[in-house]
Amino acid sequence: MDLKIKDVAELLNVSQTTIRRWLLDGKIPAYKLNRQYRFSRIEIENWMMKQKLSFSVGKELLPTGEEQIYPVEKQAITQPGNQQFGLYRAINRGGLFQNVKGETKEEVICNTMSLIAEKMRLDPDVLSELLLDRERLMPTACNNGVAVPHARECLQHVPFDLVSVVLPEKPIAYGALDEKPVDILFFLFATGDKIHLHLLAKIAHLSSNEEFLAFLRSHPEKAALLESIREWEGSLNIG
Repeated sequence: MDLKIKDVAELLNVSQTTIRRWLLDGKIPAYKLNRQYRFSRIEIENWMMKQKLSFSVGKELLPTGEEQIYPVEKQAITQPGNQQFGLYRAINRGGLFQNVKGETKEEVICNTMSLIAEKMRLDPDVLSELLLDRERLMPTACNNGVAVPHARECLQHVPFDLVSVVLPEKPIAYGALDEKPVDILFFLFATGDKIHLHLLAKIAHLSSNEEFLAFLRSHPEKAALLESIREWEGSLNIG
């Protein structure tokens, strides 16, 4: 899917001016088509998983630390109303799975698909192969012990967006840039590219939130996890 500057600005909750500045400084991957910038979904999702994102209340989502080279603009850009609690709804559907067995990421992926494939009315072996095909392209680790397995293309025939949170029985090697093993996985299945990137942006933020990761590693119940997500998503539109 080709994205325009307007699309990427909406997905990342920043202004088009910020995207243009990032383009001028080569801070975000893009290409030109008929003298206009275009963005590949898979390049943007890889870029998001590598960033430490700041998704502060009433502020834009921006790279933090060394990557944050522009000041946050004063005017808040709010999420569309129907996406405000998108991650909450997706996790509510997908569920929380604790102590999933597996010595490798391949085994954890296959064992997880045996648990959730029925929710999407798809064959677990087919889903596993779609996820592993994406992993062969590039590992979906976000650093900090977090990975976001997802298919190379959106599964637009699935009935709803779904995120399953999985805590494996033991940390597993995943090919992360920080070389840390993964012990938290967000399995992401979305019905469209824009929804996919909105959910991925939120998960990328949470993967750099040490307090939230510590909470997950305490093995909370599903209800407690959902309440934490609901409170965070609800705060995003507060000015």
